[in-house]
Amino acid sequence: MNQYNINHLRELEAESIFVIREVAAQFDKPVMLFSGGKDSIVMYYLARKAFWPMKVPFPLLHIDTGHNFRETLDFRDHLMDKTGGRCIVRLVQDSINQGKAIEETGYNASRNVLQTVTLLDALAEFKFDAAMGGGRRDEEKARAKERFFSHRDEFGQWNPKNQRPELWNLFNGRKRMGEHFRVFPISNWTEMDVWQYIYMESVEIPDLYYTHKRQVFNRDGVWLAWAPFMKLKPNEKVETIDVRCRTIGDITCTGLTLSKANSLEDIINEVAATRVTERGGRYDDKRSESAMEDRKKEGYF
Repeated sequence: MNQYNINHLRELEAESIFVIREVAAQFDKPVMLFSGGKDSIVMYYLARKAFWPMKVPFPLLHIDTGHNFRETLDFRDHLMDKTGGRCIVRLVQDSINQGKAIEETGYNASRNVLQTVTLLDALAEFKFDAAMGGGRRDEEKARAKERFFSHRDEFGQWNPKNQRPELWNLFNGRKRMGEHFRVFPISNWTEMDVWQYIYMESVEIPDLYYTHKRQVFNRDGVWLAWAPFMKLKPNEKVETIDVRCRTIGDITCTGLTLSKANSLEDIINEVAATRVTERGGRYDDKRSESAMEDRKKEGYF
Protein backbone atom coordinates (compact mmCIF):
# COMPACT_ATOMS: atom_id res chain seq x y z
CA MET A 1 0.00 0.00 0.00
CA ASN A 2 1.42 3.37 -0.99
CA GLN A 3 1.89 5.92 1.80
CA TYR A 4 0.48 9.39 1.25
CA ASN A 5 2.26 12.20 3.05
CA ILE A 6 2.05 15.94 2.57
CA ASN A 7 4.12 18.65 4.16
CA HIS A 8 2.70 21.24 6.53
CA LEU A 9 2.34 23.85 3.77
CA ARG A 10 0.17 21.51 1.70
CA GLU A 11 -1.93 20.79 4.81
CA LEU A 12 -2.43 24.54 5.39
CA GLU A 13 -3.23 25.01 1.72
CA ALA A 14 -5.85 22.25 1.80
CA GLU A 15 -7.43 23.68 4.96
CA SER A 16 -7.65 27.17 3.50
CA ILE A 17 -9.10 25.96 0.21
CA PHE A 18 -11.71 23.99 2.18
CA VAL A 19 -12.67 27.15 4.14
CA ILE A 20 -12.93 29.23 0.95
CA ARG A 21 -15.15 26.59 -0.68
CA GLU A 22 -17.30 26.48 2.48
CA VAL A 23 -17.82 30.24 2.19
CA ALA A 24 -18.88 29.89 -1.44
CA ALA A 25 -21.28 27.09 -0.46
CA GLN A 26 -22.83 28.63 2.66
CA PHE A 27 -23.20 32.31 1.78
CA ASP A 28 -25.26 34.09 -0.85
CA LYS A 29 -22.92 36.97 -1.59
CA PRO A 30 -19.34 36.61 -0.34
CA VAL A 31 -16.46 38.96 -1.04
CA MET A 32 -12.71 38.73 -0.49
CA LEU A 33 -10.99 41.74 1.10
CA PHE A 34 -7.82 42.70 -0.74
CA SER A 35 -5.12 45.09 0.43
CA GLY A 36 -2.28 44.27 -1.96
CA GLY A 37 -0.26 42.80 0.91
CA LYS A 38 1.25 39.30 0.92
CA ASP A 39 -1.56 37.75 2.99
CA SER A 40 -4.38 38.89 0.72
CA ILE A 41 -2.30 37.98 -2.34
CA VAL A 42 -1.84 34.43 -1.01
CA MET A 43 -5.53 34.25 -0.12
CA TYR A 44 -6.53 35.26 -3.65
CA TYR A 45 -4.01 32.74 -5.04
CA LEU A 46 -5.68 30.01 -2.92
CA ALA A 47 -9.14 31.11 -4.12
CA ARG A 48 -8.01 30.73 -7.72
CA LYS A 49 -6.78 27.22 -6.90
CA ALA A 50 -10.03 26.40 -5.11
CA PHE A 51 -12.17 26.97 -8.19
CA TRP A 52 -9.71 26.33 -11.04
CA PRO A 53 -10.27 26.19 -14.01
CA MET A 54 -13.34 28.34 -13.30
CA LYS A 55 -12.88 31.96 -12.34
CA VAL A 56 -13.14 32.95 -8.68
CA PRO A 57 -16.93 33.21 -8.15
CA PHE A 58 -16.83 36.33 -5.97
CA PRO A 59 -15.25 39.79 -6.31
CA LEU A 60 -12.43 41.36 -4.33
CA LEU A 61 -12.91 44.53 -2.30
CA HIS A 62 -10.14 47.06 -1.73
CA ILE A 63 -10.64 49.96 0.68
CA ASP A 64 -8.27 52.63 -0.61
CA THR A 65 -7.28 55.11 2.08
CA GLY A 66 -5.81 57.53 -0.47
CA HIS A 67 -2.57 57.16 1.46
CA ASN A 68 -1.54 53.80 0.06
CA PHE A 69 1.83 53.03 -1.48
CA ARG A 70 1.66 53.68 -5.23
CA GLU A 71 3.39 50.33 -5.80
CA THR A 72 0.53 48.54 -4.03
CA LEU A 73 -2.12 50.07 -6.26
CA ASP A 74 -0.11 49.34 -9.40
CA PHE A 75 0.33 45.72 -8.30
CA ARG A 76 -3.42 45.39 -7.59
CA ASP A 77 -4.31 46.60 -11.08
CA HIS A 78 -1.61 44.41 -12.66
CA LEU A 79 -2.86 41.31 -10.81
CA MET A 80 -6.47 41.89 -11.83
CA ASP A 81 -5.46 42.37 -15.47
CA LYS A 82 -3.33 39.24 -15.38
CA THR A 83 -5.90 36.96 -13.71
CA GLY A 84 -9.16 38.43 -14.98
CA GLY A 85 -10.31 39.08 -11.43
CA ARG A 86 -12.84 41.72 -10.46
CA CYS A 87 -11.83 44.16 -7.75
CA ILE A 88 -14.27 46.70 -6.31
CA VAL A 89 -12.53 49.80 -4.96
CA ARG A 90 -14.07 52.14 -2.42
CA LEU A 91 -12.34 55.32 -1.26
CA VAL A 92 -11.93 56.62 2.28
CA GLN A 93 -11.81 60.10 0.73
CA ASP A 94 -15.46 59.65 -0.32
CA SER A 95 -16.44 58.87 3.28
CA ILE A 96 -14.62 62.03 4.41
CA ASN A 97 -16.32 64.12 1.72
CA GLN A 98 -19.72 62.78 2.80
CA GLY A 99 -19.04 63.69 6.44
CA LYS A 100 -19.21 60.05 7.56
CA ALA A 101 -15.54 59.96 8.56
CA ILE A 102 -13.58 62.74 10.18
CA GLU A 103 -9.97 63.05 9.18
CA GLU A 104 -7.50 63.13 12.05
CA THR A 105 -5.12 66.03 12.53
CA GLY A 106 -1.72 66.34 14.15
CA TYR A 107 1.58 64.57 13.76
CA ASN A 108 0.11 61.06 14.16
CA ALA A 109 -2.90 61.59 11.92
CA SER A 110 -3.81 58.45 10.00
CA ARG A 111 -6.63 57.28 7.78
CA ASN A 112 -6.11 53.67 8.81
CA VAL A 113 -8.95 53.56 11.32
CA LEU A 114 -11.24 55.48 8.94
CA GLN A 115 -11.26 52.43 6.67
CA THR A 116 -13.86 50.90 8.99
CA VAL A 117 -16.49 53.43 7.91
CA THR A 118 -15.84 52.88 4.22
CA LEU A 119 -15.69 49.10 4.63
CA LEU A 120 -19.02 48.86 6.47
CA ASP A 121 -20.66 51.14 3.90
CA ALA A 122 -19.31 48.96 1.06
CA LEU A 123 -20.54 45.73 2.70
CA ALA A 124 -24.01 47.30 3.10
CA GLU A 125 -24.00 48.76 -0.43
CA PHE A 126 -23.40 45.40 -2.09
CA LYS A 127 -25.20 43.37 0.61
CA PHE A 128 -22.18 41.12 1.10
CA ASP A 129 -22.90 38.51 3.78
CA ALA A 130 -19.36 37.16 4.18
CA ALA A 131 -16.09 39.06 3.90
CA MET A 132 -12.95 36.96 3.76
CA GLY A 133 -9.83 38.58 5.19
CA GLY A 134 -6.15 37.67 5.34
CA GLY A 135 -5.83 37.99 9.13
CA ARG A 136 -3.69 35.36 10.86
CA ARG A 137 -3.76 34.31 14.50
CA ASP A 138 -0.01 34.78 14.95
CA GLU A 139 -0.13 38.47 13.98
CA GLU A 140 -1.71 40.04 17.02
CA LYS A 141 -3.54 38.94 20.18
CA ALA A 142 -6.94 40.28 19.06
CA ARG A 143 -6.66 38.34 15.82
CA ALA A 144 -5.76 35.24 17.83
CA LYS A 145 -9.29 35.33 19.29
CA GLU A 146 -10.98 35.10 15.91
CA ARG A 147 -12.55 31.87 14.66
CA PHE A 148 -12.50 30.90 10.98
CA PHE A 149 -16.12 32.08 10.73
CA SER A 150 -16.41 35.20 12.88
CA HIS A 151 -19.87 36.63 13.43
CA ARG A 152 -20.64 40.38 13.03
CA ASP A 153 -23.89 41.93 14.20
CA GLU A 154 -26.17 44.16 12.10
CA PHE A 155 -23.88 47.11 12.87
CA GLY A 156 -20.81 45.24 11.66
CA GLN A 157 -19.44 44.94 15.18
CA TRP A 158 -17.59 42.02 16.72
CA ASN A 159 -18.13 40.61 20.19
CA PRO A 160 -15.22 38.31 21.08
CA LYS A 161 -17.30 36.75 23.89
CA ASN A 162 -20.06 35.77 21.49
CA GLN A 163 -18.36 33.41 19.09
CA ARG A 164 -19.67 30.15 17.80
CA PRO A 165 -17.88 26.88 18.49
CA GLU A 166 -16.02 25.31 15.60
CA LEU A 167 -15.80 21.56 16.12
CA TRP A 168 -13.54 19.66 13.76
CA ASN A 169 -14.22 21.20 10.35
CA LEU A 170 -17.83 22.24 10.95
CA PHE A 171 -18.48 25.96 10.39
CA ASN A 172 -21.70 27.67 11.38
CA GLY A 173 -22.59 30.48 8.97
CA ARG A 174 -26.19 30.98 10.11
CA LYS A 175 -27.11 34.64 10.54
CA ARG A 176 -30.04 37.00 10.87
CA MET A 177 -30.96 39.62 8.28
CA GLY A 178 -28.40 42.44 8.24
CA GLU A 179 -25.68 40.42 9.98
CA HIS A 180 -22.60 39.14 8.22
CA PHE A 181 -19.48 37.07 8.82
CA ARG A 182 -15.81 37.80 8.56
CA VAL A 183 -13.93 34.67 7.47
CA PHE A 184 -10.20 34.08 7.85
CA PRO A 185 -9.06 31.24 5.55
CA ILE A 186 -5.34 31.56 6.45
CA SER A 187 -5.97 32.01 10.16
CA ASN A 188 -3.70 29.08 11.11
CA TRP A 189 -0.75 30.24 8.99
CA THR A 190 2.31 31.96 10.45
CA GLU A 191 4.33 34.69 8.79
CA MET A 192 6.99 32.08 7.97
CA ASP A 193 4.38 29.77 6.42
CA VAL A 194 3.24 32.59 4.14
CA TRP A 195 6.77 33.35 2.97
CA GLN A 196 7.64 29.68 2.47
CA TYR A 197 4.42 29.18 0.48
CA ILE A 198 5.16 32.22 -1.69
CA TYR A 199 8.61 30.75 -2.33
CA MET A 200 7.28 27.23 -3.00
CA GLU A 201 4.57 28.40 -5.41
CA SER A 202 6.51 31.33 -6.95
CA VAL A 203 3.67 33.70 -6.06
CA GLU A 204 4.20 37.18 -7.45
CA ILE A 205 4.40 39.96 -4.80
CA PRO A 206 4.95 43.75 -4.92
CA ASP A 207 8.51 45.05 -5.07
CA LEU A 208 7.89 46.82 -1.75
CA TYR A 209 8.71 43.57 0.04
CA TYR A 210 12.25 43.57 -1.35
CA THR A 211 14.92 45.97 -0.16
CA HIS A 212 14.93 49.28 -1.98
CA LYS A 213 16.02 52.84 -1.34
CA ARG A 214 13.27 55.08 0.06
CA GLN A 215 12.93 58.43 1.75
CA VAL A 216 12.10 57.73 5.39
CA PHE A 217 12.16 59.31 8.83
CA ASN A 218 12.32 57.81 12.31
CA ARG A 219 9.47 58.36 14.76
CA ASP A 220 9.65 56.76 18.20
CA GLY A 221 11.92 54.02 16.88
CA VAL A 222 9.76 53.22 13.83
CA TRP A 223 10.94 53.98 10.30
CA LEU A 224 8.07 55.54 8.36
CA ALA A 225 7.98 56.36 4.65
CA TRP A 226 7.95 60.05 3.87
CA ALA A 227 5.09 61.37 1.74
CA PRO A 228 3.77 64.91 1.18
CA PHE A 229 0.88 64.29 3.61
CA MET A 230 3.21 63.17 6.44
CA LYS A 231 3.73 65.96 8.98
CA LEU A 232 7.23 65.98 10.43
CA LYS A 233 8.05 66.95 14.00
CA PRO A 234 10.81 69.58 14.42
CA ASN A 235 13.42 66.98 15.38
CA GLU A 236 12.62 64.59 12.52
CA LYS A 237 14.57 64.60 9.27
CA VAL A 238 14.08 62.76 6.00
CA GLU A 239 16.88 60.53 4.79
CA THR A 240 17.28 57.95 2.04
CA ILE A 241 18.20 54.45 3.20
CA ASP A 242 17.72 50.77 2.30
CA VAL A 243 14.43 49.45 3.66
CA ARG A 244 11.67 47.00 2.82
CA CYS A 245 8.10 46.38 3.92
CA ARG A 246 7.41 43.41 6.16
CA THR A 247 3.71 44.21 6.24
CA ILE A 248 1.92 46.64 3.93
CA GLY A 249 -0.85 49.02 4.90
CA ASP A 250 -1.56 52.73 4.97
CA ILE A 251 1.68 54.73 4.59
CA THR A 252 0.99 56.68 7.78
CA CYS A 253 1.29 53.60 9.98
CA THR A 254 3.38 51.08 8.03
CA GLY A 255 6.75 50.65 9.70
CA LEU A 256 9.63 49.81 7.39
CA THR A 257 12.39 47.31 8.10
CA LEU A 258 16.09 48.02 7.66
CA SER A 259 17.12 45.17 5.43
CA LYS A 260 19.40 43.83 2.72
CA ALA A 261 16.95 41.14 1.58
CA ASN A 262 16.78 41.10 -2.21
CA SER A 263 15.30 37.65 -2.74
CA LEU A 264 12.67 35.37 -1.21
CA GLU A 265 15.45 33.23 0.26
CA ASP A 266 16.90 36.34 1.94
CA ILE A 267 13.48 37.30 3.33
CA ILE A 268 12.87 33.81 4.75
CA ASN A 269 16.28 33.82 6.41
CA GLU A 270 15.66 37.31 7.78
CA VAL A 271 12.25 36.38 9.22
CA ALA A 272 13.74 33.22 10.76
CA ALA A 273 16.43 35.22 12.54
CA THR A 274 14.49 38.30 13.69
CA ARG A 275 13.32 38.77 17.27
CA VAL A 276 10.80 41.47 16.30
CA THR A 277 7.20 40.46 15.62
CA GLU A 278 5.66 41.17 12.24
CA ARG A 279 3.41 43.94 13.56
CA GLY A 280 6.10 45.23 15.90
CA GLY A 281 6.77 47.99 13.39
CA ARG A 282 3.14 48.98 12.86
CA TYR A 283 2.65 52.47 14.28
CA ASP A 284 -1.15 52.04 14.56
CA ASP A 285 -0.74 49.13 17.01
CA LYS A 286 1.24 51.37 19.35
CA ARG A 287 -1.69 53.69 20.04
CA SER A 288 -2.87 51.60 22.97
CA GLU A 289 -2.53 48.12 24.44
CA SER A 290 -5.86 47.10 22.92
CA ALA A 291 -5.69 49.15 19.70
CA MET A 292 -6.44 46.27 17.33
CA GLU A 293 -9.24 44.77 19.43
CA ASP A 294 -10.89 48.18 19.81
CA ARG A 295 -10.80 48.67 16.04
CA LYS A 296 -12.09 45.17 15.35
CA LYS A 297 -15.05 45.64 17.70
CA GLU A 298 -16.05 48.66 15.64
CA GLY A 299 -15.90 46.69 12.39
CA TYR A 300 -12.26 46.95 11.31
CA PHE A 301 -10.69 44.22 9.17
